[in-house]
Amino acid sequence: MGALLDWDQRLFTRVATVRVPGADPALRRLSHAADHGRLWLGTAAGLGVLGGPAGRRAALRGLGSLALASFTVNTLVKWSARRPRPLLEGVPAIRRLARQPHTTSFPSGHSASAAAFATGVALESTRYGVLVAPVAAAVAFSRVYVGVHYPGDVLAGVAVGACAAALTCRWWPPRPVVPEPERPPARAPALPLGRGLVVVVDRPAGTAVPATALHARRLRALLPQAEVIERGPDEDLAELLAAAAGRAAGAEGALGVCGGDATLGAAAREAAARGLALAVFPAGTDDRFARDVGVHDFEDASVAVARGEAVSADVGVARSGTGEETWFVNEFSLGPYPELARLRARLERHWAGVPAVAAALVRVLGAARPVELTLNGRPRRLWLLLAGNGRFAPEGLAPAFRPRLDDDLLDVRLVDADRGLARTRAVAAAVLGTLEHARVYEAERVPWVELDGILGADVPAFDGEPRPGAAGLRLEKEYRALVVYRPVRARDETVQEASEARDL
Repeated sequence: MGALLDWDQRLFTRVATVRVPGADPALRRLSHAADHGRLWLGTAAGLGVLGGPAGRRAALRGLGSLALASFTVNTLVKWSARRPRPLLEGVPAIRRLARQPHTTSFPSGHSASAAAFATGVALESTRYGVLVAPVAAAVAFSRVYVGVHYPGDVLAGVAVGACAAALTCRWWPPRPVVPEPERPPARAPALPLGRGLVVVVDRPAGTAVPATALHARRLRALLPQAEVIERGPDEDLAELLAAAAGRAAGAEGALGVCGGDATLGAAAREAAARGLALAVFPAGTDDRFARDVGVHDFEDASVAVARGEAVSADVGVARSGTGEETWFVNEFSLGPYPELARLRARLERHWAGVPAVAAALVRVLGAARPVELTLNGRPRRLWLLLAGNGRFAPEGLAPAFRPRLDDDLLDVRLVDADRGLARTRAVAAAVLGTLEHARVYEAERVPWVELDGILGADVPAFDGEPRPGAAGLRLEKEYRALVVYRPVRARDETVQEASEARDL
């Protein structure tokens, strides 16, 4: 131990005597900018505003990792190690901070925060991680350069920060880059400039008419030869989709839909019934199905339509005893799950994954009523039931993404209401990341589920939208029933192709 401390002191002295031209004021200001996480808060704000969905996820994970690392260093490690700060005798005055820190030296809190933020960002986005990492490394080095930490303090802080970021994956797995084998390719017609594509632009509840018109204008600009139909306030969506599918089939083209996930189920049924490929233009609040397919914006869908690039996907079907069918692309649920998902999404704009999930669970389950039903012939009382179209990740009551789209299984998750303190135990297990081991929680992947005698729930929800349903339902899968456009090659190639086609 003595040899290690001696090495640490010698390395500190060497750094203190090294002169890097122009580095003295720059590193001093950078070290000061990282006080109280200000530098990383500003970086997170920039990622959230300019980085799109990936940037927002990276910013949230980075801040969550920073908070965990800062808590660990400042409340646990520093007060147990109590290592004094280095002496400033060998540090040039121009490097020294105007106000010296008064806390103990080991480990470096600034280095822990920098490493935690950079690692958290990199876990969500390699591109943004590469941009943030040099700044984080400079902050860590600056703490030795300005004379407030030994190199060992910095290395320990970096280790704590990286471990804190990795630990967030225990409760909030990052969205992976899905490999090609997980997205089975399918045949779909190539429709340059949208020729033969008929797109229905829906207006979900709460969406302004000008927003719908804006979506229609964007579609006409991207695919000028497509037929774009805007749904009026009094028009029936099912009838509109059926007519659009008929025209697309007559033109040997494809059906398109612009709207949220709740609209996609009806569009998927029409497309599958006529053997048409479906083009999804995401315009909802969550757009989970589009993101899982690999379509993040209108441009992605337009690229795929022009090239004829598509994948196969399963669809969930709820069949009543009378033969009526309702299709869903994400999940079927009973109980307060739709409100839980909406509240969690709203809270995640401000908090990282675990606090948002915990707060949403507390608020939603606190006002929930148990659902009484027969599940596969067994009477049950449940706080909520979720049947996902395919296996979702992570485990628990806040699934975020699907690694694949054609597993032919329902992902069934539920919270039992018959056990004592079930709600409290579910929330505590979710916060601790042990929900899969809690006795009040059950999860299983199955090909079908029988529900009967549904009581105590307002109505079932399909893709987050409540719809009146029968007291008895059988949930099944339609294996690879849907062909969905999704880009494979780089988008820039198709932008160039479209430009050349218009010039001709």
